[in-house]
Amino acid sequence: MSFQSDIETKLTQAFAPERLSVVNESHQHAGHHHVESGHHATFDGTGETHFRVRIVSAAFAGMSRIDRHRAVNALLAPELKAGVHALAIEPAAPGEKTRW
Repeated sequence: MSFQSDIETKLTQAFAPERLSVVNESHQHAGHHHVESGHHATFDGTGETHFRVRIVSAAFAGMSRIDRHRAVNALLAPELKAGVHALAIEPAAPGEKTRW
């Protein structure tokens, strides 16, 4: 399974979202430097390392923005340890205004 499908599955199971979009943005980060194995490496933009998560879920109702981020980060900790370098999170509860 890919990181993207793992992320989508976990978010769906944990938060039962009304809307969910997991976007692989790795290609937008080509040329950036990552530290791997104690040395700097230039990232070529391939693979699954940078994602944007847009999620609307009733589970976020009454939660602060930081608590929403913490919940998503905790759920996806294994993926972050396994190679996902960056995760942009845009969480909302139903009825809240979103930019997407």
